[in-house]
Amino acid sequence: MEIADSTDSGVGFPVLFAIIAVLGAAGMAAFGFTGAQTASGISFAVAMLAGSLSVAAYHIYG
Repeated sequence: MEIADSTDSGVGFPVLFAIIAVLGAAGMAAFGFTGAQTASGISFAVAMLAGSLSVAAYHIYG
């Protein structure tokens, strides 16, 4: 009989970073419509970084 040691970190961190990525993408779209290119670029960077961290967290804690 095997006992698996699992934590909520395997789900929590990827979901947290995915939510941040979605908010960054929404910010990119919103700033894109208003014409604020710098803010849109920063939002894009946040979305890409959070998406990458979400995948990394899934692999580390999953």
